[in-house]
Amino acid sequence: MEGLPCGRGEPELWSSDLGLHCVRAIAMNSASGGVIHSIVHQLCPRCRIGRIFRSSIFQGFPAMRETCLVCGLKFEREEGYFVGAMMIDYGLGLVITGAIGVVIWYFTRWPVDKTAIVAFLVFLPVIPTLTRFGRVLWIYLDQAIEPADDESNRG
Repeated sequence: MEGLPCGRGEPELWSSDLGLHCVRAIAMNSASGGVIHSIVHQLCPRCRIGRIFRSSIFQGFPAMRETCLVCGLKFEREEGYFVGAMMIDYGLGLVITGAIGVVIWYFTRWPVDKTAIVAFLVFLPVIPTLTRFGRVLWIYLDQAIEPADDESNRG
C-alpha cells in the first residue's frame, strides 16, 4: 500500500507489515518542542506526537494507551515493565516529601515526627500525578538507553 489518506494533506507513510497507523513523515520529531516539553505533555518518546495517556488526570484516573496511535511504539514492553517507574516514583516522592517537611519545619519549628506526618498528608494529593510522571520518565529513560526496534513492536 502506498500512502493512506489521513485527511491532512501531508506526506504519509504506511507500513502494512508492521501494522502502523498513518504516520506523517514531515511531523516526526519536529511537531513539538524538546524532550522536556514532550515529557511534561506526556507525549510518545519516539514521535513526540502521540499521547501516552487517554485523558487528563483531572477527568478521573486515566488509562494508559497500549501503543502510540501515531508511530505504533508499544509503551509496556513486557510484564512488570513499570517496576522501574515505581522506583522513580519512590525517589521523587522522598525528595518532594522531604522538601515539604523542611518548609513546614522552617516556618513552624514543630517536632520532627509532627512535621513528617503533616508533610506526608500534604503530599498525598500529589501521588496520582507523580505516578503518571514516573511512568512517562521511565518510558523516556528506557527509550534513551535501549530504543525499541520495529521487531519488538509487532503484534
